[in-house]
Amino acid sequence: MTLRSKTATALPLYALRRGAQSLRAFRRDDSGVMAYPTVAFFLAMLAVGGIGVDLMRMERDRTVLQYTLDRAVLAAADLDQTQPPAVVVQDYLNKAGLGEYYQEPIVESGLGYKRVQATIDATFEAHLLRFSNGNDLPVFATSKAEESIDGLEISLVLDVSGSMNSNSRLSNLKVAAKDFIDTMVANTTDGKMSISVVPYATQVSLPDDLIDQYTTVGENPYSNCINFEAAEYNSASLSTLDTLERSMHFTPWGYSNRDMRTYYSSPRLVRSPVCDERASREVLPLQKDATTLKNFIQNLSAGGNTSIDVGMKWGTALLDPSARPAISAISTGIGASVPGDFSDRPAEYSDSDTIKIIVLMTDGQNTSQYYVDDDHRDGPSGVWYNSHYKSYSTYDSRYGGRYFFHYNNNWYNEPYGNGSGQSGTAVELNYAELFARTSLKYIYRYIFYEWMNFYDARDDWYYGIYSSHGNSTKNARTRSVCEAAKAKGIVVYTIGFEAPSNGVAVLRDCASSDAHYFDVDGLEIKDAFASIATSIRQLRLTQ
Repeated sequence: MTLRSKTATALPLYALRRGAQSLRAFRRDDSGVMAYPTVAFFLAMLAVGGIGVDLMRMERDRTVLQYTLDRAVLAAADLDQTQPPAVVVQDYLNKAGLGEYYQEPIVESGLGYKRVQATIDATFEAHLLRFSNGNDLPVFATSKAEESIDGLEISLVLDVSGSMNSNSRLSNLKVAAKDFIDTMVANTTDGKMSISVVPYATQVSLPDDLIDQYTTVGENPYSNCINFEAAEYNSASLSTLDTLERSMHFTPWGYSNRDMRTYYSSPRLVRSPVCDERASREVLPLQKDATTLKNFIQNLSAGGNTSIDVGMKWGTALLDPSARPAISAISTGIGASVPGDFSDRPAEYSDSDTIKIIVLMTDGQNTSQYYVDDDHRDGPSGVWYNSHYKSYSTYDSRYGGRYFFHYNNNWYNEPYGNGSGQSGTAVELNYAELFARTSLKYIYRYIFYEWMNFYDARDDWYYGIYSSHGNSTKNARTRSVCEAAKAKGIVVYTIGFEAPSNGVAVLRDCASSDAHYFDVDGLEIKDAFASIATSIRQLRLTQ
């Protein structure tokens, strides 16, 4: 029997069935269908998140960079900055950890100004953004700062009362004021800044050419001061068309035993008048030359009472546009006392290119201000002068209607010198001429007391001649004119130089803010003026 091998070529039925079941199970199983989309979505989220994180980091650094750059250019543009602007900008960036962004700034400078512009156009290194095949991001910052002094009108209102002779105050003031002038002139463009100096004591005296521009009554050839009414302190303006009362030239102090008309070979004016006639005590209006200003400051002398209100009134008036006709008149023509650059000043308050500044200084407080009463301002005085004998005749209206001649203490029917056989000529003096050369104390004690009762002579010819404004009245007037000035946009700095509490209170109220008031002693006044000079400069971020 032949054995025949048998080869099986088909799967067993159970295997086929098992395979078919597996295929059916695989067809029904969808657990892996989202694997690839999930991976793709995760990668997309990572990319978007990376962009957001890097953008946040970039904006954070850009904000810090901009802030640092702003501070850097402000410091670099400071006119007092001694370091080169490039060094200043780089130093600020280095200290902020941003030194890698430094680029050379653009600098412009000249007399009275400095401009610094720094621009950074760099690349911010991205981190997470690179997971999505992104690139680094651009970062940009720019800043421009300028310190400049454009149009400036300044009134230096300086106390030169008698107390300024104490504790070297006047000497210290001169040093501080001259340094202030040097600083301001050195840092301004020629013709852009004007400085007026207003020295004040009992009164404020004007130069002849300036007072001639105002309408005044009570004319006399000696006194260039004005007696302001209370209402005039409520306004910053002082029109050249307003009628102003001119002060009489007289002294309630002076020498009681010396007549300036008879004591000297050539008559002189009374000493220590209410209105000081010396050129060194007059207002110096609108100057620009440092030498002229400093020489004037150096020649200041101290004496008299303290009238902060009058000083502040003139300091304000010289900044008010109402003074323009007066300034124009004295800044044109041959021998003009004010530079022609300022013929159109004071500028309008609306002029955005001009800053108006008052620096008010006192070492004291408002004290009495004296003025001659209306009934003794004009007309004949009833006192005759005989220059041959250098003596007076006075009329006795109460006791017989005769004339007492003081040279020989005799009575006459006419002023001695006008009668038959009498030497010389008697000339009746008007009140202005009498008071200009004869103190009130001398008049009552040596001219009228010789034949009048002492008390009658004193009451009629001393207390009956003048009146005064006291501390409380003058404090109120000072506050009024300060408020008027500030309401017009004038910036008011005040300096209490070893001043008493009453004066300090007025100065604090007058200043534009607490930061504009300085309380100083001794040489500290230099620091006050230096701080004011720095403050005046317009340091501004321009971009």
